[in-house]
Amino acid sequence: MIHRIILLTIISIDVLILLFLTSTLSISNHEATLLYGDLSFIQLIEKSSLFIFGQNDLALRIPMILFHFLSVILLYKISKQYLANYRNRIWLTLVFILLPGVISSALLVDSAGFLIFGLLLFIYVYDKLEIKYSYFILFILSILDSSFIYLFLSLIFYSLYKKDKDFLLFNIFLFFVSLFIYGVDAGGGSPKGHLLDSIGLYSAIFTPVIFVYIFYVLYKRFLSKDINILWFMASIPLILSLLLSFRQRIFIEDFAPYLIIALPLAAQSFYASYRVRLKIFRGKYKIIFVLSAIFLLFNFFIVLFNRELYLIIDRPDKHFARKMHIAKELAYELKTRDILCVKADDKMTKRLKFYGISSCEKNVLLEQELIQNNDKKFVTISYKYRPIYKATVTNINNE
Repeated sequence: MIHRIILLTIISIDVLILLFLTSTLSISNHEATLLYGDLSFIQLIEKSSLFIFGQNDLALRIPMILFHFLSVILLYKISKQYLANYRNRIWLTLVFILLPGVISSALLVDSAGFLIFGLLLFIYVYDKLEIKYSYFILFILSILDSSFIYLFLSLIFYSLYKKDKDFLLFNIFLFFVSLFIYGVDAGGGSPKGHLLDSIGLYSAIFTPVIFVYIFYVLYKRFLSKDINILWFMASIPLILSLLLSFRQRIFIEDFAPYLIIALPLAAQSFYASYRVRLKIFRGKYKIIFVLSAIFLLFNFFIVLFNRELYLIIDRPDKHFARKMHIAKELAYELKTRDILCVKADDKMTKRLKFYGISSCEKNVLLEQELIQNNDKKFVTISYKYRPIYKATVTNINNE
């Protein structure tokens, strides 16, 4: 009973923090493109939420928070097979919640949050229910999002390893179904090496210590032949992403969620190695744990208090989350001036549309340098009296 109370407390705090962060963010260009662009499952979910709860930031991000909430529950349930002690499962859940990539997937409107949920749902159904339900889940996933194509590829290799002909043929079928519906575009750019970039992104998503340890665990399990379906689901996309990185830039959000699936394997290996050693030989494992905790907490507080960075950095335009700020406040400021439409750059136009500012040729919005000037002709967005955005609005009819 106590573990359920602890788990519920952790999840409740997690959701409350996510709801708070929602109030500090504006819709980004990527999110606006997804919302107003080509039809997709995520777009349908988002538009349904906006229809039910209204056109606001909370409604925009509720679906992602819900996927995250369900993913936490699924991970905890899946981890029972790998970690007998509930305390270890609680720690694993906490690590999952604090991962930078998981935090971003819980807040940002993208396929990553749904991908994590879909992968965990499949694993849970595959382990707990009859195989026919796994077939059904896989078929649904093949239709809903293109990112699951790497799941089918992983399961093809897993089926070959298990010599399961039926599962092999089914996943080959789903692989080509996904390919037919969505095609595949793992990245872009001119042909040149981006391996170090990809490794850097993985390290940012997982923190360097955890990424290196997961990589080590996957390699060690391969050498010892201690591999299962989680190993294939994590390893095949990771290997593919690194191979593709030798010649092009990849979309890391399509691959990183698969590596998250390896967390139960990493936790199982860590606790098994820690437990069999005498106390005097557990030092390096304690160091790994402490360093991981430091990185996770540091990243968590950076995200939680990200707007405070505007007060200490020299150039607000270099803030890592600036693309998630400004639009909401800018729309509010324009409305206070009775300006309901502007001509801006394409990115800002799409973002302002969400907040009720339409596109027109009458008023031209031009971003300006952040100089110290309090002229009322400027539209200035500030955080705690620190200007972070400045623009002019020119009425063409009056020129």
